[in-house]
Amino acid sequence: MAIKLKNVIEAVAKEKNVPEEVIERALKEGIKTAVKKEFGVSNVIVDFDKENDELKVYIRKKVTPFIENPKRDISLEEAKKYNPNAKIGDYVDIPIPLEDVGRIAVNVAKDVISKKVTQVERDILYKEYKDLEGSIVSGIVRRIQNGDIIVDLGRVEAILPEEEQIKKEKYKIGDRIRALILKVIKDGKYKVYEKGRVKRVIEGEPPLIILSRTHPDFLKKLIEIEVPEVQEGEIEIKAVAREPGERAKVAVYSEDKNIDPVGVVVGLKGSRIQNVSNELSGEKIDVIQWDEDPAKFIARALAPAKPKKWRVLENEKRIEIAVPRNELSLAIGKGGINAKLAHKLTGWHIDILSEEDFERIQQLEKN
Repeated sequence: MAIKLKNVIEAVAKEKNVPEEVIERALKEGIKTAVKKEFGVSNVIVDFDKENDELKVYIRKKVTPFIENPKRDISLEEAKKYNPNAKIGDYVDIPIPLEDVGRIAVNVAKDVISKKVTQVERDILYKEYKDLEGSIVSGIVRRIQNGDIIVDLGRVEAILPEEEQIKKEKYKIGDRIRALILKVIKDGKYKVYEKGRVKRVIEGEPPLIILSRTHPDFLKKLIEIEVPEVQEGEIEIKAVAREPGERAKVAVYSEDKNIDPVGVVVGLKGSRIQNVSNELSGEKIDVIQWDEDPAKFIARALAPAKPKKWRVLENEKRIEIAVPRNELSLAIGKGGINAKLAHKLTGWHIDILSEEDFERIQQLEKN
């Protein structure tokens, strides 16, 4: 017996937005699984004639002189009813009327098909969003669970964990939010680490999309969007360091000596960098010119302080910086934030000293 399936395949494929061949394969696998379970057989053939829109189901049995297992073996006499040329050792395909599959088999088939289609949908979404990892997306806040914000991105929901939120920001349901796609996890489990140890595990429907508004790359991408010269490669962002929502430092560089990378990124009257700052709830952003000379780069990184002298200890990747005594607080920053960001930006350990202390240490080492 044959049944029509072409319209079903087309409708499901359109509804689920997956290729027709995937639905066809899922249907065949689902029916095969159902028949095996219902009739206790192991060799089932499902044939779909797409051109004639016909689905046929067979149980394949071996022609044997002695029937050891009726679900697997068939006598020569019985086999000739299906294939007049059958002989011992051949396999014969016995058609099953669809009504004999029964309600249970159909339900099993539906279940398998549903799972298969769901998996395909998840695989498609995973690939789509995996390719967007490191990009900025925009969505709507749908709900807040245990401090985590659930964001509707359109085709899928994403999670902005509490740890990836700017602390001073508060959101309510319906707010629009922009964030970086930090990670896309296929198995739906994301481990949050604190001081090198797993703090907690976030679980959700795969693929699990984790967002961030605190990652340095979020700031970097916002600048790329705001500054065409960065997008076009005329200016390179060499490094970014952040204390999210408070302060950040960005190192920029251009091989073109006619371009002032700091001025271009900051924009006329600070307009460009102010737009980025506004997106980050007023995070103050220092834009610094990168230099291959670590001492010059570090000195600039300590802005607004203006170091006068320094001593580089290459082997320790450490530098001693001298600033005027009245600029010590500027160099260190409130709560040490300026020095901390300079360290993050450059990767160097920085000892900040007054000019007097710097000279004193130098003199002691000479003696």
